[in-house]
Amino acid sequence: MLTKHMKTIKFGRGTISENGPAYFIAEIGHNHQGNLNTAMEMITVAASCGANAVKFQKRDNKTLFTKAQYAKPYENENSYGATYGEHREFLEFGKKEFKKLKQCAEENGVEFMCTAFDIPSVDFLDELGIESYKVASGDLTNIPLLTYIAKKKKPMFVSTGASTLREVKMAYDAILKHNKKLCLLHCSAGYPTDYPNLNLGVIETLKKEFPEAIIGYSGHDDGLLAPIIAYMLGAVVVEKHFTLSHSWKGTDHSFSLEPEGLRKQIINLKRVDLALGDDKKIIRDFEKSARQKMGKSIYAKKALTAGTVLSEKNMCIKSPGGGLPPYYWNELVGKKLKTPLEEETLIRMEHIK
Repeated sequence: MLTKHMKTIKFGRGTISENGPAYFIAEIGHNHQGNLNTAMEMITVAASCGANAVKFQKRDNKTLFTKAQYAKPYENENSYGATYGEHREFLEFGKKEFKKLKQCAEENGVEFMCTAFDIPSVDFLDELGIESYKVASGDLTNIPLLTYIAKKKKPMFVSTGASTLREVKMAYDAILKHNKKLCLLHCSAGYPTDYPNLNLGVIETLKKEFPEAIIGYSGHDDGLLAPIIAYMLGAVVVEKHFTLSHSWKGTDHSFSLEPEGLRKQIINLKRVDLALGDDKKIIRDFEKSARQKMGKSIYAKKALTAGTVLSEKNMCIKSPGGGLPPYYWNELVGKKLKTPLEEETLIRMEHIK
């Protein structure tokens, strides 16, 4: 009999498999607010909460944005500069900072991951020694970028928000021409995404339509439930945004997990496999004492002599269990005792002629 090949991708410190367990990515992104010390603290905290990986973002802003977009006024409560370009540059780390972040992740035993938004950033991360690439939903249709990354032959984690199934198929085909190490992440591009818009059933569609990829979930939901549902549907990689405080300046903090939420999220994901157990319906060892205490058995209602014919008048059902279960009742009615029984003695088959 042929056994199905289990899709598995190994990289850096981790392994992801379509059979689980859940691989959790704490998305720090730019929630560090451009502060290196804050970013390193976030890595340490995420690791202590049980994350498998921490993820950042890398942009070459002048390559990525038009001159008009770069120079566009950007004055709002979440801005770190007078123009959008200044805002983005304030949040961007360079090679020196990224080396320290990667080292911090390694020292804390978590994988260092990063999203590349353009080709210069791909090369920047390659030189840094990154073990995998994340691609944001906005680049799902960016076939040149996907192809460029795929040729690096490193695992790719590609989000699929705000796209059609046809566009996901285009990305899938383009990547697989050069690279079989692919994880597609179901994603809804709402920031945050309300529960009616999560559409988690798409996870099963992705598993069916893209059999060569491992499927995951990149969530912008506010809470702990959606990743659990996603994992049970087959999304074995879970990415959630992480912050140290919801009150910090920035658009992502409101739906990001704070440390206690992150810890609970990871614990709950690990509990899923434990809770599902196997498919055998049997009496477990730990249930036996409860079964006897709360269960019921058939007893002698009063003192009975040998030869007594058992009936509803001289039998009763009481707790605790430990003897014949009540479903033996009809089988016992009309049978004769071969031994005398005291009142409230468990009736057993060896007592019957």
